[in-house]
Amino acid sequence: MTAKHGGRPDGRHLSYAQCWEDADVLLEALDIRPGHVCLSIASGGDNTLAMLSRSPERLIAVDRNPAQIACLELKAAAYRLLEYDEVRELLGSLPSCRRERLYRRLRPSLSADACRYWDARPEAIAMGIGEAGKFEGYFRLFRGRVLPLIHSRERVAQLLLGGTREARETFYDAAWDTRRWRLMFHAFFSRLVMGRLGRDRGYFRYVEGGVARHLLARTRHALTALNPADNPYVQWILLGRYTTALPCALRPDRFAAIRANLDRLEWHCCALEDWLASHEGLKIDRYNLSDIFEYMSAEAYRQLLTRLARAGRPGGRMAYWNLLAERRRPAELADRLEPMVALAARLHAEDRAFFYGDFVLEEIR
Repeated sequence: MTAKHGGRPDGRHLSYAQCWEDADVLLEALDIRPGHVCLSIASGGDNTLAMLSRSPERLIAVDRNPAQIACLELKAAAYRLLEYDEVRELLGSLPSCRRERLYRRLRPSLSADACRYWDARPEAIAMGIGEAGKFEGYFRLFRGRVLPLIHSRERVAQLLLGGTREARETFYDAAWDTRRWRLMFHAFFSRLVMGRLGRDRGYFRYVEGGVARHLLARTRHALTALNPADNPYVQWILLGRYTTALPCALRPDRFAAIRANLDRLEWHCCALEDWLASHEGLKIDRYNLSDIFEYMSAEAYRQLLTRLARAGRPGGRMAYWNLLAERRRPAELADRLEPMVALAARLHAEDRAFFYGDFVLEEIR
């Protein structure tokens, strides 16, 4: 969490050890070019690192939760000092019995705050830091305790094979979408359970309607309209590992570019409003705003969006996701922001991190 109006994050609490927004959607939407100055919500760090692969001139990551900054800092150190397979081992994407040793190699390059955070969590290092967040723990509970009560390992494996869209839809309707699946899904992904085990309860303050019903519809889209064999987010949720797909920042063809551009990355542990206030002369070309507006009132959203637009360079872009709380440019900002509706709609239909009800892309005038 990054904005002042979005609750009070606990610096001891890592909400997200991974980014659960599709970086491929983000990169196509923002169209980052060399010379651009970019601002990104730090979150789990992956999408910020993916943005580096496009060689911006400067990439500023902001998050007011120190745990999220510690996560980004450790991942940046891993990309700088480890080899590709070693990075995947540390993150938990590959099996490993040497994660503690890998961490010890990185530790001298970390800040005192990051060292204190990770030194106190050897179990997170041991299991792979990509599993260390509250949200990842929620999915771990789902695949370990809930999913086996619904579907066998063989059926999960068959689902992840994908196939043609017709075959995926037939399998989902005939074998996956059982009464037990729907009942257990509605129970586990309810507002109450998710607020207690997955996300902070305050995150649903401005959400109206049934959370589980929305998520079930989006899940069907991800398992039928999209191909699970190409979806690293589905694979991690169901298996706790990747099988036939990787998120953008973990693909081997992105590794060298991310490493080469790490000196262009900086991070700041503060509220986004405070960072904007202290850098009023700087113009931003591209914004990755994650889903921060979901957690604030419509008025707070309007105020922050106005400040972001004012700090943006004409022709710049800002991208953000909504789960259920509708956040789109208000009419009074029509002179500053132009929604890129067609591109955003196409990308939302392709979004493999499928939870969100909307993807918003706006151009700065």
